[in-house]
Amino acid sequence: MKTIFNYFSLLIPLVFTTLVKAADPFISFVKAENSVVLKEGNSGLTLFSDSDSDKGILRAVANLQSDFQKVTGIQPNLISQNSGVNGMLIIIGEAGKSKTIDALIKAKKIDGNSLKGKNEKFIIQNVSNPFPGVSEAVVIAGSDKRGTIYGIYEMSQQIGVSPWYYWADVPVEKKENVYFKKGIYTDGEPAVEYRGIFLNDEEPSLGSWARATFGGINSKFYEKVFELILRMKGNYIWPAMWGKAFYDDDALSGPLANEMGIVMGTSHHEPMALAQTDWHRYIKRNNLPNVWDYSKNADVLQKFWRSGLERSKNWEKLVTVGMRGDGDEAMGEGTNIALLEKIVKDQRKIIADVTGKKAERTPQVWALYKEVQDYYDKGMRVPDDVILLFCDDNWGNVRKLPDLSKPLHKGGYGMYYHFDYVGGPRNSKWINISPIQRVWEQMNLSYEHKVDKVWVVNVGDLKPMEFPISFFLDMAWNLKQFNANNLFQYTEKWSAQQFGEKHAKEIAEMINTYAKYNRRVTPETLNWNTYSLENYNEFETVLNDYRALALKALRLKEDIPAEYQDAYYQLVLYPIDACSNLYEMYYAVAKNRKLAAKKDPEANKYADQVKQCFERNAYLDNYYNNVMAGGKWQHMMDQMRIGYKTWSDGKENIMPEVTYISEADIPKEKAFQEKNGYVSIEAEHFARMHNSDRIHWEVIPDFGKTKSGVTTFPQYAYPKPDENIYLEYDMNFESKGEFEVQLLLAPTLNFNHNKGLRYEISFDGQTPQVVNFNGHYKGELGRWQSEHIIRSMTKHQISQPGKHTLRFRVLEPGIVLEKILIDTGGLKPTYLGAPESDYTGK
Repeated sequence: MKTIFNYFSLLIPLVFTTLVKAADPFISFVKAENSVVLKEGNSGLTLFSDSDSDKGILRAVANLQSDFQKVTGIQPNLISQNSGVNGMLIIIGEAGKSKTIDALIKAKKIDGNSLKGKNEKFIIQNVSNPFPGVSEAVVIAGSDKRGTIYGIYEMSQQIGVSPWYYWADVPVEKKENVYFKKGIYTDGEPAVEYRGIFLNDEEPSLGSWARATFGGINSKFYEKVFELILRMKGNYIWPAMWGKAFYDDDALSGPLANEMGIVMGTSHHEPMALAQTDWHRYIKRNNLPNVWDYSKNADVLQKFWRSGLERSKNWEKLVTVGMRGDGDEAMGEGTNIALLEKIVKDQRKIIADVTGKKAERTPQVWALYKEVQDYYDKGMRVPDDVILLFCDDNWGNVRKLPDLSKPLHKGGYGMYYHFDYVGGPRNSKWINISPIQRVWEQMNLSYEHKVDKVWVVNVGDLKPMEFPISFFLDMAWNLKQFNANNLFQYTEKWSAQQFGEKHAKEIAEMINTYAKYNRRVTPETLNWNTYSLENYNEFETVLNDYRALALKALRLKEDIPAEYQDAYYQLVLYPIDACSNLYEMYYAVAKNRKLAAKKDPEANKYADQVKQCFERNAYLDNYYNNVMAGGKWQHMMDQMRIGYKTWSDGKENIMPEVTYISEADIPKEKAFQEKNGYVSIEAEHFARMHNSDRIHWEVIPDFGKTKSGVTTFPQYAYPKPDENIYLEYDMNFESKGEFEVQLLLAPTLNFNHNKGLRYEISFDGQTPQVVNFNGHYKGELGRWQSEHIIRSMTKHQISQPGKHTLRFRVLEPGIVLEKILIDTGGLKPTYLGAPESDYTGK
């Protein structure tokens, strides 16, 4: 190796070109004049990294090796010395730690000043003659460990491996040829120093999945989580906490985080690198009383906190200081500012004692969550070096920001944000409810108020928050790339990364829209009485919004290639289809309750729909959990979302109550109300029917163009003159005069030797009119066949407003009545006939 590095001093310095943002593509799959070959046909590719490189960097290099194999089908060689270079060479290392990178800097092949003293920065560029016998190479150099790792994963993304390749089953498109566009590329330094997620792992979903997949929330599980965070240029995590203890559950988890380059934190109410579960195990193991009260149990708490710092002292972390009540509760009423300030002071003494360094040398954060903000507002302060972590209201609305007119806190500020929340007014754990427009607006507001030290977001079970997680971390890295007018472009770009360019815009529109709909009212808060049935067709409108979106998603599914179906289901189709199904169900509940209150038997139809939707909800979940991706995501969609009665209920969905109307409940008479100049009646909604011993009426459900048809049986039986086979319809007229009655009849033809079919029609016992509606054709046949209906018209004199009865009597079999329209002066022409009028009992 020594020979290699001496060689660099003989090389001709490189003239540095202008830096290009890594967001601009440096990978192409089509050869161009200004590109170098990474992989072409059967040519080889070699990855080089010094053997003594940081283990986290070497882990990322191994992932890049695997990623190239996913793309090209051929695994690159991995070497640590200048031997066996096969084809193009990619040199990877950390400036100041890698002898090879430092030699390239010394030879002025790389601009060392662009990396020196920088935080988490990388450059990716081509260089000439890096090694003897190697004419050209591509270099990924980082200012530090994470900068190098980010450069590696930037290469992975650009060759076509999504950060979500594992967590959302996004396939990798095969490419035979891969080229690098000559130039120098960087993404600069991150806008926010600590950028990460909080796994608020409320059972049953994430925990059950991890136990089924990895045997628990352990180091194998966290290896996947950490890799995801790093692929998205994040660096920070609050680990799963409910009944779990990150360091204690698996002794390999702490070293793994440190190796991979993840800064470990703990949630806002878990101080000193300890989980709340650690406390419960500690007191049980040492046979101590459970007194989480510093005024009463300071010695025990200090020993406990010291144990957390001693365990993690060699690993990179951001230490949470302060104290809340046990189990994420508020402190007791007697808590005062002086006590809380003493707690922080004593915690910092423990930090200094354990690390052997001044407390300010260990990064610390104090979370102003819920009532803790009240202590801050009343004057509580922490030392200057401690980061102040502001919080939203758990629903994405920032509660407090620095006062820019006053001196700023020297330690800086952070923001704890929420995509998931467990608490009032209702849990939100199941699905994405966070439009990036709101996330951008609130986090941009925060950043412009100097909140740039920590951004951490509660993502619940991680899935299905894939899209907003990507946006949050991308925004934390480079906030200035976003503005109010390009957020959809980001969504489209993200969709293209997961599914390719062809359907990216359609998918982006669907992702954008379903999040907007879910922010109208979260699925757990949605209920049968959320939207109005009566006013402005509100409930029907929002239902149709979601129906249309679901239809679009289902139609596009047919065009999505087979290898993308699993990713499409979890990222697009499931959240839309499942939420649309919820709207269908709650709309049916609302209709059932309204109709049941009026003893309308149509309530039963909606009761059945509620059951069907509830069963479909289970079907969709089962497909997600047990069928999609070969059953990879068992339990991931187990979160309750139906049947809440308080802010937090049980683990199982509960079908809404419905009411069935029995025959005994149905009002014996129906009276239709004239309105807007007409009365419209579906044939089956008669007030009375009259049968004989030989002939009876029957309703044929779903017959014809609207609701049903009504006709007589048996169909060979002709009424005798003394048999009154009729239906009667009651109605209330607001007006009087000559009214036209239109009977919408099935287009039955004059099958009886061209005699035609006759009926009688009359009001209030008046002399009936006899109508032969199909006896002799006068050019109507084509229209009847085209419209699938015969409109038969009569005119009747109504002398007084009020209640009236229309009688319809048949004189032949085969007459099927579908609908009755009465024009009282305002009936408008329609193809299907005016919608049915209201009637008593409806």
